Amino acid sequence: MKEALVSKGPQVEIVNTPIPSLPSPDHILIRVVVTGTNPKDWKLPDLYEQDARTNPGDDIAGIVHTVGANVFEFKPGDRVAAFHEMRTPHGSFAEYAVAWQHTTFHIPSNISFEEAAALPLAAMTSVVGLYDRLRLPQPWSPEVSRDEVTDIPLLIYGASSAVGFYGLQFALRSNMHPLICVAGSAKEYVRGFIDESKGDVVVDYRDGPEATVEGIKKALKGRELKYALDAVSLPESLDNIAEVLSTDGGHVTLVLGHPKKGLKEGQKYSVTMVGDVHNDHRDLGYVYFRYIARGLAEGWFKPQRVEVVPGGLGGVRKALEDLKKGRASGVKYVMRIEETEGLVKGDR
Repeated sequence: MKEALVSKGPQVEIVNTPIPSLPSPDHILIRVVVTGTNPKDWKLPDLYEQDARTNPGDDIAGIVHTVGANVFEFKPGDRVAAFHEMRTPHGSFAEYAVAWQHTTFHIPSNISFEEAAALPLAAMTSVVGLYDRLRLPQPWSPEVSRDEVTDIPLLIYGASSAVGFYGLQFALRSNMHPLICVAGSAKEYVRGFIDESKGDVVVDYRDGPEATVEGIKKALKGRELKYALDAVSLPESLDNIAEVLSTDGGHVTLVLGHPKKGLKEGQKYSVTMVGDVHNDHRDLGYVYFRYIARGLAEGWFKPQRVEVVPGGLGGVRKALEDLKKGRASGVKYVMRIEETEGLVKGDR
């Protein structure tokens, strides 16, 4: 099969490798139709892998080829999406990839492979951030009413990013308001999802730090901000959050790195590690991936907008370069594997 290997740069080489065998009875072998991409796909080779060549793709959308002996929900031919275990072999930048059954879910008939490939890693990151790190009310919790607002101000910094966008939708499902969404060029896209009648707002960070902080404070209307999801996790985003977060136990969860400075006394932080669903938080991953599938089918959960990068695996380098340059705004880059040069029709 064809597989794209990424190294520092990003540099990408397409090689011929054997179709993977199942690593365990709980794994599924998936024929990849569309692969998604994430910023960590270029960051990890740059930061940790040095000169190594790896297949870092973790967002799979495709068709089940083979299942392990313990797999009970899936069979060959099923349309599925899956979150591949990070930093392990047989990722999504290939004709075939492997995934654990608990981080695999059925793709509803109303969702395309391209849309499904935009979901797994980013959607689950928002789940871990909101419901494990921040401990916010689960959408099905008794305290979450569909008739009365759950009065929990939540700041989502980077609301048009994939993690922020999915976090916004889960927060709406948990009926949390006001939602204070910080975004830039895609702010009108974000505005289309919030409920301004319940106090939700979009604040444009491009107006500068002072205006951003003032916009957040205005939306709070004197209330304490106890919770923040920082889907950007850069020094400037954390600095702005520190200006508005409660100093009486206010909690911000980051999606990248540990802050070396910026937070004030009485404020706390956590780091959202989506890889936890392949370790201590397997049940969380299992339940929420199935909940996501239901939300997609019922229409209350939407995939991030996608941009198809031409060339199949040959488009991986351009996608990662554009991610590195910050060109993605409110979109996920995906590639159709069948467009890869050199594939022989009938082999798939």
